[in-house]
Amino acid sequence: MQPQLRQRGLEDYDTTFAAMRAFTDARDPATPDELWLVEHPPVFTLGLGADPSHVLQANGIPLVQTDRGGEVTYHGPGQAIAYLLFDLKRDGRRLFAREFVHGIEQAVLDTLLAYNLAAQRKAGAPGIYVSEGQYAGAKIAALGLKVRASGCTYHGVALNVAMDLAPFSCINPCGYAGLASVDMKSLGVDAPLAEVQARLAKNLIETLKG
Repeated sequence: MQPQLRQRGLEDYDTTFAAMRAFTDARDPATPDELWLVEHPPVFTLGLGADPSHVLQANGIPLVQTDRGGEVTYHGPGQAIAYLLFDLKRDGRRLFAREFVHGIEQAVLDTLLAYNLAAQRKAGAPGIYVSEGQYAGAKIAALGLKVRASGCTYHGVALNVAMDLAPFSCINPCGYAGLASVDMKSLGVDAPLAEVQARLAKNLIETLKG
């Protein structure tokens, strides 16, 4: 069953976070999976194991504790965010979390490749990183999930499209001091956010279909 795609537009992080948990609390084995596309006002979020000291200076940007994996990250306007509310045990498919993450990363790689941007995974560091040129090694997409014992997931992936990148310098992104962050625009791609969101959603659905 293909996931239902929902466009939530520009929405406060706390609102989306509460909605993801409420959806997951209420779902049953027959509930269709959903893929939410959203854009957030500026916010720093902390994963379950995050060290708050990785927030070097908040500069008035809200800081929210979440229940996803991973460390600290930044969300802001100009970022294509896809939240994946999936049941990994649907119809007996029993997709493992590691496979799911690999599929999400592949969808991001495919999206970037469509704009002739070369990127790669890094072992032990979920997310996607630029692999060539001036910005080689810089992080362009962050990934963090919550997988409940039931096999139901939420949270997801954030791809930097055309952002104010300054807030990334206020944190150690994903817990790595000095890790550079970059967006597609800085790499020479001037694509509308809605276009990138749509392409990312298509690739996620294609890659993760059961």
